[in-house]
Amino acid sequence: MIEITLPDGSIKEFPKGTNAYQIALSISEGLARNVLAAEVNGQVWDASRPIENNAHVKLLTWNDTHGKSAFWHSSAHLMAEALEALYPGVKLGIGPAIETGFYYDVDFGDYEFSSDELPSIENKMLELARTKSEYIRESVSKADAEAYFTNKGDEYKLDLIKDLEDGTITFYKQGNFTDLCRGPHIPNTGFIKAIKLTNVAGAYWRGDESRKQLTRIYGVSFPKQGELVEYLKMIEEAKKRDHRKLGKELELFAFSEKVGMGLPLWLPKGAILRQKLIDFLQRAQIKAGYEPVVTPHIGHKNLYVTSGHYEKYGADSFQPIKTPQEGEEFLLKPMNCPHHCEIYKVKPRSYKDLPVRFAEFGTVYRYEQSGELHGLTRVRGFTQDDAHLFCRPDQVKEEFKKVIDLVLYVFGALGFDDYTAQISLRDPENKSKYIGSDENWSLAETAIIESAAEKGLKTVVELGEAAFYGPKLDFMVKDALGRKWQLGTIQVDYNLPERFELEYTGSDNMKHRPVMIHRAPFGSLERFIAVLIEHCAGKFPLWLAPEQFIILPVSEKYEEYAKKLLESLNNSDIRGLIDLRDEKVGRKIRDAELKKIPYMIIIGEKEVETDTLSVRKHGDGDLGTMSKHAFSEQLTKEITV
Repeated sequence: MIEITLPDGSIKEFPKGTNAYQIALSISEGLARNVLAAEVNGQVWDASRPIENNAHVKLLTWNDTHGKSAFWHSSAHLMAEALEALYPGVKLGIGPAIETGFYYDVDFGDYEFSSDELPSIENKMLELARTKSEYIRESVSKADAEAYFTNKGDEYKLDLIKDLEDGTITFYKQGNFTDLCRGPHIPNTGFIKAIKLTNVAGAYWRGDESRKQLTRIYGVSFPKQGELVEYLKMIEEAKKRDHRKLGKELELFAFSEKVGMGLPLWLPKGAILRQKLIDFLQRAQIKAGYEPVVTPHIGHKNLYVTSGHYEKYGADSFQPIKTPQEGEEFLLKPMNCPHHCEIYKVKPRSYKDLPVRFAEFGTVYRYEQSGELHGLTRVRGFTQDDAHLFCRPDQVKEEFKKVIDLVLYVFGALGFDDYTAQISLRDPENKSKYIGSDENWSLAETAIIESAAEKGLKTVVELGEAAFYGPKLDFMVKDALGRKWQLGTIQVDYNLPERFELEYTGSDNMKHRPVMIHRAPFGSLERFIAVLIEHCAGKFPLWLAPEQFIILPVSEKYEEYAKKLLESLNNSDIRGLIDLRDEKVGRKIRDAELKKIPYMIIIGEKEVETDTLSVRKHGDGDLGTMSKHAFSEQLTKEITV
């Protein structure tokens, strides 16, 4: 017999070799019908995989993130089976689950595939799903795996096998399809009841632009048709909120091929929005004891060799800069932390000086493949609201908790009230990915776990998601449509202070090593603004709106009054403009609504005679008549953050 510990702490005995489905069946038939996979000692397994030793087991359903992941990964295999049936000779790359469904990279050879063919693939997938074919896991030797895909003529799978160790390779089979895969998968194809293939794109094999471009087919699937209907409604709403569409309509930002792909140009209204966010956070940071610093856009190669970034990310991730001095190697700055380490070293530090908190809105540059660029959410040049805190070991938890407070203050001010804190730790099975001692990693991970608990955060733990130099707390924020975005991040780092030989003199008059905390509440201004646009559908909080009001004169003879009114309101630190077009006031109102300007002031004969304002609010309609002073007071009160 083996002991199975369930999430509620209860322990049950089962015969050795029992699987998660059987454990679920011992609890209730209803639960067993819904089990998709299971977490066994923190690893996700097939529900049918035998458990041979005592274990902690969590049963996963559609309501669990890892349950959805197994469902969508299984759907990718189902799509691959459908593709092989419909397009004999097709060659397959990889087919993972992603946050919003799945995809498969496909080589159609000489066949010119079109997105018009997606409905026929969906129908074939549903036909195959109804056979309720089991997903069967099979361990195979490396030689047998190579022989299978050599015989099949699938060079992409052979390329993947080349990097795998013998004894760690598994196949999964369902119906007439066999794939190289680690799993896990759902019990059978019958769980998949609704499918929508959403998009077709190009993707270079293994992300290498020098290799063949494959066709990437994206899709999503559900255990109930009703959930697909709801999803499609959400997609339609998301299209209306797309930050690329609204960014163009609201004249916030643009891109230029001449400037370069992935390098955003901030237009006047977008620049105001961006600056308001910077001002907001700078005020909060100064109040919290941060000191502003500014560092160059480039750095010497040795800076990144010292930090370890150059070795970990490779030369291809850094963009060299031509310099007049032969032999010098300067690179575009991909991160700010090494520069801040050098600022710390400018003068001796005492234990009484700590913590030191350096903050910078630093623009960094990272090479992203052209196919991965997406509006403001994936760019090649972006500005981080970066800060680095240098503190004594006994100050780490207190400083970490203060940063949590700052992140939550930012989220609260901008209407992000649904979030989960993801504790991102090392992968214990692959420690070679990281730098630093086990002791320092343990200290850093403990500080994060305890700080999050003491602040009462709702958390999830993800192994393998840590930065190479330290664990982190990532804030996963849900927007108005329920989509998750990774925004703010806080990281504890014992390693960079060691690599840069940072020191402070302790109370014992000896030299000690400070601990470094990296933090960015926004993450990056570009990504944060993209998410904010989609979250509020371009209807920004009044304090953040580039234009807070617009004056709409009924005719030309009221323009002088409108200009004096604009000057008066601008002097009250309220931002606005006048619509001087020769258009009817109804058209002006409609256009102001489309531009999502919060307040409209209509000026006609009555308003001039009585020295009052006729006010409308975006989305709410007519607010009636009020004095200039009352209007100014109302906006000032609403603007205060």
